[in-house]
Amino acid sequence: MAGRIRNEDIALVRERSSIADVIGEYLQLRSAGGGNLKGLCPFHDEKSPSFNVTPSRGLYFCFGCEAGGDVIKFVQEIEHLTFSESVERLAAQVGIQLRYEDGGGRGPRQDTGQRARLLEAHKAAAEFYVEQLASPEAAIGRTFLSERGFEAADAAHFGVGFAPREWEGLVRHLRGRGFADRDIIAGGLAKEGRRGPMDRFRGRLMWPIRDLSGDVIGFGARRLYEDDDGPKYLNTPESPLFHKSSVLYGADLAKKEIARRRQAVVVEGYTDVMACHLSGVQTAIATCGTAFGDDHIKILRRLLMDQDEFRGEVIFTFDGDSAGQKAALRAFADEQKFVTQTFVAVQPDGLDPCDLRIRHGDAAVRDLVASRLPLFEFAVRSAIQQHDLDTAEGRLAALDAAAPVVASIKDRALRQMYAVSLDRWLGIMDEQFVLRRVRELANRRHAQARSGRGNGRNGAMPNGSGGNGNGGNGNGAAPQRPAYDPNDPEVQRERELLKLAVQRPAMLGPVFDEVPAGAFIAPPHAAVRAVIAEAGGVTAAGSASEWAVMLLERAPNDQVRDLITMLGVEPVRSAQESDDRYAVELLARIQERQLTRMIADAKSKLQRLNPVEDPEQYNRLFGDLVALEQQRRVMRERGLGSQ
Repeated sequence: MAGRIRNEDIALVRERSSIADVIGEYLQLRSAGGGNLKGLCPFHDEKSPSFNVTPSRGLYFCFGCEAGGDVIKFVQEIEHLTFSESVERLAAQVGIQLRYEDGGGRGPRQDTGQRARLLEAHKAAAEFYVEQLASPEAAIGRTFLSERGFEAADAAHFGVGFAPREWEGLVRHLRGRGFADRDIIAGGLAKEGRRGPMDRFRGRLMWPIRDLSGDVIGFGARRLYEDDDGPKYLNTPESPLFHKSSVLYGADLAKKEIARRRQAVVVEGYTDVMACHLSGVQTAIATCGTAFGDDHIKILRRLLMDQDEFRGEVIFTFDGDSAGQKAALRAFADEQKFVTQTFVAVQPDGLDPCDLRIRHGDAAVRDLVASRLPLFEFAVRSAIQQHDLDTAEGRLAALDAAAPVVASIKDRALRQMYAVSLDRWLGIMDEQFVLRRVRELANRRHAQARSGRGNGRNGAMPNGSGGNGNGGNGNGAAPQRPAYDPNDPEVQRERELLKLAVQRPAMLGPVFDEVPAGAFIAPPHAAVRAVIAEAGGVTAAGSASEWAVMLLERAPNDQVRDLITMLGVEPVRSAQESDDRYAVELLARIQERQLTRMIADAKSKLQRLNPVEDPEQYNRLFGDLVALEQQRRVMRERGLGSQ
């Protein structure tokens, strides 16, 4: 057995391995001042970053769990390696040839630790599969990729390969490279047959699955032949390298963009990740043969530095069918494990990002992500849409279905905001009634949680104690709410629409000018809309600078002037500068909301009229109601209304 690594080589590895770069492969680090860096600790769950890195000293320390050490210790702990394996891994990354005390270098596959051997075997396997993709037998795989809009360069970028149909193609190749059968089997590359090891993957398209540092740790294999009776997708089994519950496909490619844009897009498959990245959504990642779970959340939180001061976005994309909607609602259960904002983007026609790119191009994939809805809103609206809101019975049933969803929101203030929105979405027009219903369910859940956990800590502020007094306090006092809620999704849409009206008026055109100021919920937004009308509407806008000056000159006071200025510089949430579809959707949502309000007003007036005593006014108002309903129906049929 070879001796220990020479001390001078260990010192050289430590010196040349930048601790900031190495740790930065696993979590996002931000400046903490004085040359120090800070991030969310990878060794324990925390809401605020307490994990500190001091590059000048080559050390890290967590003030939360007290984990600490140098770059070698970090790799040892994060990858569960021995000290020697950690040194060997770092040495390979910085190009240092290690020497051992017995004087002889050792062959990389004979004496190194198991993890290092398995990593080398997987690297060799990935190279083998890539080479095989160019073979005549792999024509079926190349056709599969081509039909899904991927070129040879795309396959090379993602390392896509092909596993030949023969029984021992990869086994023979790895044996020829000096790998032992026990390692080939232990890594899940082969399985034991009656005559020895045989390839686990045969006749399939192969995607290498990499860890955050870029090492291949497993494979995802797609069935190609009709006579293959195996599953459509076959993944590497659990191994010393591969643990599917804590691996995100594409994270090695996406991590820098995730950190830069503070956004992660969770899709469902390997081709969806490829389609998103090639369409410009380079923050896309996917799970590997398992549902999105706690370990995946921990990875994303570290990459996003998920904390109150730096809130980002996690966007789940699902198919528009019932199964996709159910998957989105399952994600709702994990929403509150994030500090960051969570959204859901569902394609109504059921296309996944890969098929969407094939049929409608790269922009459609970007549009899908840009059209995201807050996950809370999606969950509430999904509960509502199962009921007929045109009847009192239907609205009450919808309330009973949606109230538990709202009540499950742990954040007390956010829960109340969604209760207020729920009243508006249902058209009940009795905010206190809805608030009481949600509060009753929330109190019941809180009581059940307390009885189940004793007096342990609860992440949500208890109802009836502490806080700012804006929630239910159990004293029967009506909660106070401002004239409008800036976090209300409907108010945020208004703000987005006004940003476009100030920054890109030509994108909206005469349709916007038909939307009255009264259609805006937030009074400041209505004031800005009135200023735009006074300026002649967006159709009267000239150059960008002239339009801004025109609006500012007509602002009635400093508050409106400041808001116009803010709307003129705040980035639009749309992914594209010329996102016409985004503008159309915003306009449609505001228009439909106004129509719904007008319909409710008309129905209310009809209820107060006697058709016998005043038939002329009754018939006229009934005709107006029918016309409004028809207008809303046409809008929804065109797919421009609320989903």
